[in-house]
Amino acid sequence: MTALAVRNLVKRFGGLTATNDVSFDIAPGQSVGLIGPNGAGKTTIFSQVMGELRQSAGTITLFGNEISGLSTPGRIRRGVCRTYQVPRPFHDLTVAENIRVGLAPNSIWQLVTRRPDHAREAEIALGVGLRETDFDRAPTELSMGDLRKLEFARTLATGARVMLLDEVFAGLTVGEIQVVSDLILGLRRDGMTFLMVSHDLKALEPLVDRVIAIDQGRKIAEGSYREVLDDPDVRASYLGGQG
Repeated sequence: MTALAVRNLVKRFGGLTATNDVSFDIAPGQSVGLIGPNGAGKTTIFSQVMGELRQSAGTITLFGNEISGLSTPGRIRRGVCRTYQVPRPFHDLTVAENIRVGLAPNSIWQLVTRRPDHAREAEIALGVGLRETDFDRAPTELSMGDLRKLEFARTLATGARVMLLDEVFAGLTVGEIQVVSDLILGLRRDGMTFLMVSHDLKALEPLVDRVIAIDQGRKIAEGSYREVLDDPDVRASYLGGQG
């Protein structure tokens, strides 16, 4: 059984085809990189997997169950969640409250009425490297590195088994990139499955089992990191023919 299977995914915006017959499989516990030039369709693929955009054609399957017709909350409940290139915390909530939103199983009503599980909130926060002193802080008080940790915490709180990471290294220092990389590797050891978009190919290399390259909405290569980066089509489109 695959963790995530995308089949013949197409997304059209009027006369523009943003994703064009894209297919791939990710096995449970695998980590796959998704690369391509700006505008290639990477974030559009993420948005379709999450149901934020409905595909024009094709199917999306999660652990053997088709999720193509589900709402975004329905897909999250099935075990897939994403982060964003620009973190999107609830700015009027504390760090702990942001995590609490992810723990609310089905609705805002349950978030309001159920007793907060402070122990679980703390376990998740500390597990991604946040500190106890962060729990009552507003997201606006966090560094970009800690905002990334909060994104992971909110995703883990949903019970996700598949994480889609969109430019997770954007805006981070070299030290913060290493911290986030170690966090990803730790989650992989625990069985998490990843699909990662990143322009930072050097940071991506040690984290992925293989890489998928797309250009103008089409998949142009798939294989190991080195195989894909050495592919002539990838070098021409993504790397501009450079080494």
